[in-house]
Amino acid sequence: MEPFTVYLGLFGASFLAATLVPAQSEAVLFGLLMTGAYPAWLLLLVASTGNVLGSCVNWLLGMGLSRFEGRRWFPLKRESLKKAETWYHRYGRWTLLLSWVPIIGDPLTVVAGALREPFPVFLILVSIAKVGRYLIIVALQQNWLT
Repeated sequence: MEPFTVYLGLFGASFLAATLVPAQSEAVLFGLLMTGAYPAWLLLLVASTGNVLGSCVNWLLGMGLSRFEGRRWFPLKRESLKKAETWYHRYGRWTLLLSWVPIIGDPLTVVAGALREPFPVFLILVSIAKVGRYLIIVALQQNWLT
């Protein structure tokens, strides 16, 4: 398989895994690392970039969702949004360090956008979380081989 196609596939899997679409990027990254055919640092860079950009899409979706709040078809009630807002303000922006966690991480990034978390802060915290998770996967794979 051509390297460009491999990297594009990893980017796509990582991007989708960070959005509300259910996808598994860790297995793709681990599998590619196990082949030994691609530099670990480049796989880490591609996976991290795709995953962080996917979270940025969630943040943008959150920013845009709030303008539809009053519509009848809007899926969330005002009480639910208020509860999420209270929770987010209670635990703070540091919850974005959990953005890598399955099931809760993706909605956290949407809520951050809906609650107007400043983008630079969002980007830094989400990048730490996403890159950190992939670094652990790379380290585990490297130790697996030794």
